Amino acid sequence: MEILLILLLLPLIWAVVIYNNLIRDKNRVLQAWSDIDVQLKRRHDLIPKLVTAVNVYAQYERTTLNEITALRTRADGLQQPVEKAHVESELGGRVKQLIAVTEAYPDLKASDQYLDLLRQLSDVENHIQYARRYYNGSVRNLNVRIDSFPDLLIARLFNFIPAEFFELESVLETDPPEIR
Repeated sequence: MEILLILLLLPLIWAVVIYNNLIRDKNRVLQAWSDIDVQLKRRHDLIPKLVTAVNVYAQYERTTLNEITALRTRADGLQQPVEKAHVESELGGRVKQLIAVTEAYPDLKASDQYLDLLRQLSDVENHIQYARRYYNGSVRNLNVRIDSFPDLLIARLFNFIPAEFFELESVLETDPPEIR
C-alpha cells in the first residue's frame, strides 16, 4: 500500500519541482530585464546632458542632436526586448557618431563636463553589456527548460512561452566611447 502511494505521489512531486524551476527561471528573466531597463534609463538620462554640452560648441550638428533626442524618446515608449533592442542599437550608433563628430572641437574635448559625461556614458554602456549578457543567459536557461523533455510537458500545460533575447547591434556597445 505504501509503495503504491509513493508511486502515485512521485509524478505529482516531479510536476511541482519542474513548475517551481520554471517559475524561478521566469522570475530571473524578469529581474534581468529590470536590470537592463535601469541601465537604459541611466543612458537616457545622460543623453540630454551630452546633447546640451555638444550643442554649446557645435551648433551646426543640430540634425544629429535632434535624431538622438527623437530616438531616445521613441525608445522610452517601447517595452518588448526585440523592439527596444533595435531602437537602442540605432541610438547607440548615433551617440557614437556624435562623439566622433565632437573630435573636431578641441574646446569641447577639453571641457571637464564633456569628459565626465563621456566617462559616465562609457560606464553605463559597460553596465548595459553586462546586464544584457545576464539577461540573455537567463532567457536561454528558461527557453531550454521550456523546450526540453520532460519540462516541456509542464511548461505547455501552464502556458509558459519562450522569452525574447535582447540583442544590441550597436558599435557603441562593443566599443564604448574612448576617453582621452
